Amino acid sequence: MTSLWDHYTVTNAYDEMRCSSNLARPSSSRLSHYLNSLDGKALEARKSAAEMAILEMGITFTVYSDEGNIDRAWPFDIIPRIIEYKEWLHVENGLKQRLKALNCFIDDMYNEQTFLKEGLIPAEIITSSRNFIEECVGMHPKHGVWANICGTDLIRDTDGTFYVLEDNLRVPSGVSYMIENRVITKRVFPELLQDLNVLPVDGYPAHLLEMLVSIAPEDKSRPRIAVLTPGIYNSAYFEHAFLAQQMGAELVEGADLVVKSDDCVYMRTINGLEKVDVIYRRIDDQFLDPEVFRKDSLLGAKGLIRAWKAGNLALANAPGAGVADDKVVYSYVPDMIRYYLNEEPIIPNVETYLCSNPDHLDYVLKHLAELVVKPANESGGYGMLVGPHASFAEIMKFHKIIQENPRNYIAQPTLALSTCPTLCDNKLEPRHIDLRPFILQGDSSFVTAGGLTRVALQRGSLVVNSSQGGGSKDTWIINTET
Repeated sequence: MTSLWDHYTVTNAYDEMRCSSNLARPSSSRLSHYLNSLDGKALEARKSAAEMAILEMGITFTVYSDEGNIDRAWPFDIIPRIIEYKEWLHVENGLKQRLKALNCFIDDMYNEQTFLKEGLIPAEIITSSRNFIEECVGMHPKHGVWANICGTDLIRDTDGTFYVLEDNLRVPSGVSYMIENRVITKRVFPELLQDLNVLPVDGYPAHLLEMLVSIAPEDKSRPRIAVLTPGIYNSAYFEHAFLAQQMGAELVEGADLVVKSDDCVYMRTINGLEKVDVIYRRIDDQFLDPEVFRKDSLLGAKGLIRAWKAGNLALANAPGAGVADDKVVYSYVPDMIRYYLNEEPIIPNVETYLCSNPDHLDYVLKHLAELVVKPANESGGYGMLVGPHASFAEIMKFHKIIQENPRNYIAQPTLALSTCPTLCDNKLEPRHIDLRPFILQGDSSFVTAGGLTRVALQRGSLVVNSSQGGGSKDTWIINTET
């Protein structure tokens, strides 16, 4: 009898479910066996059930294009990705360590700048950063935390080691899809989730609410919390509405807020103005407050920074946190961990070349066809070069633009991102994946059990972003020792 796995090809990349001999990894053995009991038609029926659930639940994301903003159903693959609990504990500790050091760095950059003064980072990296905000100098957010919510992107290399690819410290998105992926999987594989000890993910909104309460102004035991969204046309609006609803918080737009002469923020309601104490903002710094940043912004509210600096409002994430959300600054995080925490990094960085360094620049320009080149402050997979998959014309274009603005570019080796079995045309094929866990830091720290696994749905592609044609999977953290 033919096995589902007979024609599955394990590549040179680390496969999350199968060993190099195409045998199941211990943590995935029960899932592998279960999938083998289903034929192609049965798997396709499960896939159709998942797609129907996504439509019924209204899970969407927006793709921005020349043809306009296109609202699409969330792309989801039904085959979950599994990580052993013992291994995850190590990753969890590393993520908490990393965010703690990053927050120490941000607070230092807006105050004493000891890391800079001791020559551990070149001054021009900070002074030339478009995310360093002068208005934040001298501020000390509650608990010393500037980035309260972080989405850290992790990848595995061929040896199975987790590496940090980047830190998202401004307005990281995707956590609602992590939660909804689990809801869909429960419909598709209810029997499996009952039998396996899979850690839950649905408690995230409660942890988020607890963190937001912990950063409220000192005199507030029951603060009013609002989620500030750019509006329905934003690509992550589904998430903004979802989290506000799950937390019992208000969902507001800039026009709903007013800052009065007492430097307090009020929300317009049918009962009149009501004070707001904490804002979980999903708007970039430059659009947050036209009194301080872009004068033409209609997305934020005039006076929010004034209220924040007066201590009457908590903002998550704090303005200015983006100074550490920079792919150039990323390369210095291991040194931050050693300097601020006196510890060795638990999770390593990917080897990184800084184009602002003349020696690095010379190497990068000579090896563009072998490297991945990224702009310092872009997200969503935009503006990058994947050398091995690029045309000669694309390589020559980057050769020019890197030389024009070397500070804005870094380069990394082309890593063989790990793969996971993915349902493609009624059969399983390996597709490259990454992982975005979410870390919260207020008066304490919390890490999601797993995170959002993003998958490159095109064969051989390393681009996993949904905006670039990628999809997602449920992530199972399984304790096999209980």
